[in-house]
Amino acid sequence: MSAKYRLPLILSVFIHGALIAVMLLGDFAPSMKPKPTPVASQPQPIKAVAVSKSAIEQQANKIKKRKAEERAKEKRRLEELEKKAAEARRKRAQEEARIKKLEQSRKKKEQEKKQAEQRAKQAKANALKAEKERKRKEAERKKAEKAAADAKARKRKAEQEAKKAEELRKKKEAERKRKEAEQRRKAQEAKERAEQERLMAEQMQREMAARQQARSHQVQSEISRFTALITQTIKRHLITDKATMAGKSCKLTITLAPSGFVTSVKSGQGAAIVCNAAKNAVLKAGTLPVSQDPEVFKEMRTISLTVEPEF
Repeated sequence: MSAKYRLPLILSVFIHGALIAVMLLGDFAPSMKPKPTPVASQPQPIKAVAVSKSAIEQQANKIKKRKAEERAKEKRRLEELEKKAAEARRKRAQEEARIKKLEQSRKKKEQEKKQAEQRAKQAKANALKAEKERKRKEAERKKAEKAAADAKARKRKAEQEAKKAEELRKKKEAERKRKEAEQRRKAQEAKERAEQERLMAEQMQREMAARQQARSHQVQSEISRFTALITQTIKRHLITDKATMAGKSCKLTITLAPSGFVTSVKSGQGAAIVCNAAKNAVLKAGTLPVSQDPEVFKEMRTISLTVEPEF
């Protein structure tokens, strides 16, 4: 039963119980005793007493009947109150069940929302990971393709040079056989052809020397170009201070991997403040530009250069 109805109902039951007890225990007949009167003044005393008692009994019966009706009415009222209280309890139980069901539904939806958010978060993390892996593989593919293209170009160049050398060898062999045949016919012509061969050999030696000199010059030019690129890279990462570095320099010796990755850097002659800043710049760069030509890289695997801050 709801607390809203409990207190009024208890008070009502208590009050009506008290009233019923009073009616049951009380004596509503008048407690009058007939007083003796002289015979002369009351000629019919017995008849007067009988009429008075009958009226009192009728009045008492009316009161009892009214009280009985009031008790019946109160009983009906209490039964109605109890019925309303029972209906209120039933509705409250239904409301509590409905609220409980709604709460369970809310918790279930909240749990489903959390699970959906977790799945979305995991899917996003997986997508980011997959994208990162794709980019890494794409970079490796491009790097491999470049390396393959460079290797193919070097192979093609070597094949062309080998072909030229083979053609030259065959040509010389044919010329030698021809000269031997000519020597059997004419000694003079053999001498002239021998002289021609000597001149041709000298020309070839000069051409070979010129090619070697050109290649050496090309290698040195590449070394100078990449040395300048490395110096520029170092200067981009160099933190300078005109007040302490102006007019000062430092000689560095750097060892590189084929990829350009710096494997070691040592400072030599120069100002300590410039040397420290230059070493930090090299380490900060991490990877320096290098030639893909093996001959050029061989010459600059360990490179020495002078770093002079510019202001």
